[in-house]
Amino acid sequence: MKKSLFTLSLLLFVGFHSNAQKVEFEEYDLDNGMHVILHQDNTAPVVTTSVMYHVGAKDENPERTGFAHFFEHLLFEGTENIERGEWFNIVTSNGGSNNANTTDDRTYYYEVFPSNSVELGLWMESERLMHPIINQIGVDTQNEVVKEEKRLRVDNSPYGNILAEIKKRMFKVHPYKGTTIGEMAHLDAATLEEFQAFNKKYYVPNNAVLVVAGDIDKAAVKKMIKDYFGPIPRGEDVVRDLPREEPITESMTGTAYDPNIQIPAVIAAYRTPSFKHRDSYVLNMISSYLSGGKSSVLYKKIVDEQKQALQVQAVNISQEDYGIYALFGLPLGETTLETLISEMDEEIVNIQTDLISERAYQKLQNQFENQFVNSNSSISGIANSLARYYMLYGDVNLINNEIDIYRSITREEMRDVAKKYLNKNQRLVLEYLPKKDDK
Repeated sequence: MKKSLFTLSLLLFVGFHSNAQKVEFEEYDLDNGMHVILHQDNTAPVVTTSVMYHVGAKDENPERTGFAHFFEHLLFEGTENIERGEWFNIVTSNGGSNNANTTDDRTYYYEVFPSNSVELGLWMESERLMHPIINQIGVDTQNEVVKEEKRLRVDNSPYGNILAEIKKRMFKVHPYKGTTIGEMAHLDAATLEEFQAFNKKYYVPNNAVLVVAGDIDKAAVKKMIKDYFGPIPRGEDVVRDLPREEPITESMTGTAYDPNIQIPAVIAAYRTPSFKHRDSYVLNMISSYLSGGKSSVLYKKIVDEQKQALQVQAVNISQEDYGIYALFGLPLGETTLETLISEMDEEIVNIQTDLISERAYQKLQNQFENQFVNSNSSISGIANSLARYYMLYGDVNLINNEIDIYRSITREEMRDVAKKYLNKNQRLVLEYLPKKDDK
């Protein structure tokens, strides 16, 4: 009887907890084409104001790479009504914080304020969009900032160039072949007029989504949004006609060198579909099966039991247009890179040949359920997800029902997707080595 009561209580709790996780939102468009999403949660006096622009590194002129990331910095310089250098002072003096980030597909800006400063956050984001000051002093200042960031995070960071080395081999024509941070020589060569033209083309309301999430009065916030963002004129529609990649049908090999490492690495990389494609979700599950924690297949076998590697990882790096599925290993002791690849290949073949166990499948389902619950644990995280699902997936309600996709994936589907994408004739094997002695 006690067990039955406990089980019933647990089921009731799980049902309540599941319902509590649902994110309620309202969305609409302004006359100028800006999409707006509101999420009201009055449990804490905090609000996030954010804007995501549908512009990333893939939108750049191939001779002017790094522009999207550069603008992530440049648009904090100031506006007609915010003096240069005052942006961060205004935010912090009002108890807030802010940041921005850029990918190959989009750029995201946000502020987190006490909820009584929601109007301030909206005004500042409208200023960034309507009244930015893009002048030579700002360009020169941020050029040095970006160069320092590249030196710190890429050039002088162990394994910092590994993804760039993979991308430039996996993509021949699509702009994903470049890096998000870009080439410094391109930024040095760019004119002020080129930066201003980039802003005019991509930083327009009809290429953006505004999200306000947290402790808000929706009626009051709607009026603020209309007042601050409504007058901003619509821009020209952004039209993309990016080149498509031919399928990889023959295996590729490559070697790259990094002066910042002492231990070599080996990567097997496969081109995969957009994160909007169901197969990408399946590949995420395969990644977790292979390397999601110390009890995962690759870690337990190659690191724990056979002690052939310091680290192994399988990851699906999926983006709006394409993805890269990568197997990564750092050898231990005398283990060769060829041995690591062979051992990882063995587990890929096992997935392609046999169904994973029912127990392993249930473990995966539990992992993804847990990730789903945690993904909406903060207001700022919810704001980011709402913007991302609208901008890149075209379906805001994925914030609530994406987990249903994972729940519906079968063991047979995992086998079939592995057979479809993870074949030796469809991949690059890259040896990433310590820099050779010049002597």
